[in-house]
Amino acid sequence: MLANPTSEKLRALRLEGMLEALEEQRRQSSIRELDFEERFGLVVERQWLWKENRALAARLKNAQLKIAHATLEDLNYRHPRGLKRAQIEQLRASAWVQEHRNCIITGPTGVGKSYLACALGHQACRDGLRTRYFYAPKLFRALEGAHADGSLARWLKTLARLDLFIIDDLGLAPAKARQYRDLLEVVDDRIGRGATLLTSQYPVAQWHDTIGDATVADALLDRLVHNAYRLELDGKSMRDPKSAPAD
Repeated sequence: MLANPTSEKLRALRLEGMLEALEEQRRQSSIRELDFEERFGLVVERQWLWKENRALAARLKNAQLKIAHATLEDLNYRHPRGLKRAQIEQLRASAWVQEHRNCIITGPTGVGKSYLACALGHQACRDGLRTRYFYAPKLFRALEGAHADGSLARWLKTLARLDLFIIDDLGLAPAKARQYRDLLEVVDDRIGRGATLLTSQYPVAQWHDTIGDATVADALLDRLVHNAYRLELDGKSMRDPKSAPAD
């Protein structure tokens, strides 16, 4: 008799997980074998899972990962590119993000840098951490736009609050000196507050030439490299069927 009013109240309270569990229990005759606390525990557990899944979906949406389906579980260790399972296991728990350390992934085109970066971003979202992905050329355009419309200060504060900030393909396209100075400000604001993950086709030793301004390059390297995990990949492109390992 109380079924419909109870359901309506659960829906009004946005307790969708509890509502789903309650409706399932109504359809299961065997549920009567459990006592009240056991049945109530199942309802509460469903609400907890519903809330966690909803929060994860929101974090993944906000992260805007380029490869949304990328996960560490699906990494290919068989392809000869220098990816070591032990390195990934160090990064899997996202403790490095919580410790505000950085990660730098370098290697030629096609060795899976973006996939690996997105997989680490996906893991951070699963671990409850605020994450945001940016393709480096788009980040520089966004910084230019923020200069133009006066929103730079507010935007920098938003980026500073992220637990993990992913910048993919740094150095792929030419950037102005001011844009690298803006990037330095972004990185500087995040010191002690969050982790930054960068990917680049260029080895770290070549970043001075890529950035151009020696002073800015020195400052960026000082802030990014000293506490960073470094994954240096190599080998042929994984997109080339001829380079795939035989089964």
